[in-house]
Amino acid sequence: MEQNLYINANKFVEVDDELIPTGNLIDVENTPMDFRVSKKIGLDINNNYEQLKFTGGYDHCYVINKKHSGIEKIAILSDEKSGRTMEVFTDSVGVQFYAGNFIENNKVLGKDNHFYKNRSGICLETGFLPDSINNKNFPSPILKANDVYNTTTIYKFV
Repeated sequence: MEQNLYINANKFVEVDDELIPTGNLIDVENTPMDFRVSKKIGLDINNNYEQLKFTGGYDHCYVINKKHSGIEKIAILSDEKSGRTMEVFTDSVGVQFYAGNFIENNKVLGKDNHFYKNRSGICLETGFLPDSINNKNFPSPILKANDVYNTTTIYKFV
């Protein structure tokens, strides 16, 4: 919760109370979902905001502000304590930000026999917007016969 996160996205995919994408894209402006300026993940995660209450924290797909169809830097995760920084580059249209909200305390054994707890890790997973196949206003994930699908995501540690 102490790491700083920046995501280059003005909108995220709304989910309902069963975590199913509604097809609506919500503006991050003036919400706890706004990571356009780097901030600590834990700063707003417990905010009384409906989308955060549905998911128990961050578990949302952000619509990347694309300048072109190529690979772009879309996120920066940094840890002041360790000095580590990870930059995320991709040609994808979305990035799912998950803050480990559903990790069951002391049930997942990890490195050095350490038990993971709720919110003890995060994921930044690039790809299409969730449920794109059922949302005509989302970019199509359909790959037709003889077409080639190629995408790139780079996690760069600096």
